[in-house]
Amino acid sequence: MTDYSQLRLLAIHAHPDDESSKGAATMAHYAQLGARVMVATCTGGERGSILNAEMEGDVWAERDLPGLRRHEMAAAAKALGVEHRWIGFTDSGLPEGDPLPPLPWGCFALQPLERAAAPVVQLVREFRPHVILSYDENGGYPHPDHIQTHNVAMEAYQRAGDPEAYPGTGEPWTPSKLYYDRAFNVERFIALHEALEARGLQSPYAQRIAAIQESDPEGHRPPMPRHETTTKIECAHQFTVRDAALSSHRTQVDPKGLFFAVSAETQAEVWPWEDYTLADSRVETSLPETDLFAGVTDAASTPRK
Repeated sequence: MTDYSQLRLLAIHAHPDDESSKGAATMAHYAQLGARVMVATCTGGERGSILNAEMEGDVWAERDLPGLRRHEMAAAAKALGVEHRWIGFTDSGLPEGDPLPPLPWGCFALQPLERAAAPVVQLVREFRPHVILSYDENGGYPHPDHIQTHNVAMEAYQRAGDPEAYPGTGEPWTPSKLYYDRAFNVERFIALHEALEARGLQSPYAQRIAAIQESDPEGHRPPMPRHETTTKIECAHQFTVRDAALSSHRTQVDPKGLFFAVSAETQAEVWPWEDYTLADSRVETSLPETDLFAGVTDAASTPRK
């Protein structure tokens, strides 16, 4: 039996609330098993908006949304039972329009890679995670901060163990495994959609599924995604914890919205996992996996000499 008390997991996210909508039940699962779990949030979400209609008119939210989001993040981390670290960059915002406007000066997405990655490399060398979770090259979805978060996570994973890289940021540490989160994978939405329809219930995913299949006039299932699932973590017992963390982000998450449209009990019955792609491993493992730490021992990741 694995002794998780000696293992460490680092999830690198773009904004406060991303940790609760992507891999939250997984993190709570491993924290409960005794592993040290940390979320690193690259920006403060300063350019976000109030996305929950129930919070419109709230004095704190309208006068100091960034400050309130820090409190929301603290509540979410407490709900999940994880540690948290702010990396300290400024939210880039989501550009809209045609043509798209330029990104704001000084924002996270415009930082040179080494400048953006340096504090994350320092955190990796301090926290010494065996496993890192983040986004794929599309950022999970193409928000500029999510794409930059992918770049930073890759750089930290690849170079934190190099003693000649990033001088002055601590003793080298080489993580063992890197995963891409697949929280919004099409397979999950289809499974939930079909299960609800089979029960005679209205599916909140019908419009999403129809849009996915629009390109195929015969209504075939969509093509395989860019990255396939390699690793499924059974964590349905933490879905209510995940929902509590999501609810902590009350300026960002509508309690009547899509995240809560299907009960935790139904999700646990239909899709009791959170899904990941193993992007790289420095230890031996076999696919498919059911444990992010498969193949990892505490001695597996050590500073390079």
